[in-house]
Amino acid sequence: MRIVIAEDSVLLRAGIARLLTDAGHEIVAAVSDATGLLGSVAELARSGAAPDLAIVDVRMPPTFTDEGIRAAVLIRAQQPDVAILVLSQYVEERYAADLIADGRGGLGYLLKDRVADVADFLADVERVGTGGTVLDPEVVAQIVVRSRARDALAALTPRESEVLARMAQGRSNAAIAAELVVTEGAVEKHVSAIFAKLGLQPEATENRRVLAVLAFLEDGGRA
Repeated sequence: MRIVIAEDSVLLRAGIARLLTDAGHEIVAAVSDATGLLGSVAELARSGAAPDLAIVDVRMPPTFTDEGIRAAVLIRAQQPDVAILVLSQYVEERYAADLIADGRGGLGYLLKDRVADVADFLADVERVGTGGTVLDPEVVAQIVVRSRARDALAALTPRESEVLARMAQGRSNAAIAAELVVTEGAVEKHVSAIFAKLGLQPEATENRRVLAVLAFLEDGGRA
């Protein structure tokens, strides 16, 4: 296969390239950032020699947040014949879910720390490059957890959402009651309902109030 590698670590980039070359693949570009990835794929496509596969890290320069996976989503939309294998230390749930949701093959998401066997990795590369799908179970688990949290937040009533938003601001039940002009007992009932809908059981050892706020913040504060 003709493969593009996008990885900011020079040693890892060279190591992956060597493994793939030894396995009989052709590395047509090896770049260190998302701009280089997009430019290489576009240039190769214009020349009529688009790569078969792009191996992409999630976090790359300049901000080391989500440049790589956003570039992968863009390539997926613009060059649907180019297979994508995300290889990273991180699970970026939102974009990973976007990649998976289109239902096409030629997609993989593997976690670097969980790649334990070179032969298995090369087999996964072949599988993705020929239209298959390979997803690390941890990636799937994190996407499912995030999806369930969104569903639970969507089930909150408008008043419960108001209470949760104020919990995220550090308000006590008494302060929330004063702001919403309700009794403290009413706020306590709303808080109990929030815990129940988020699946935060009374016997949990963690602070349920903190966990509820974390769910709110992880969804971008859109309860």
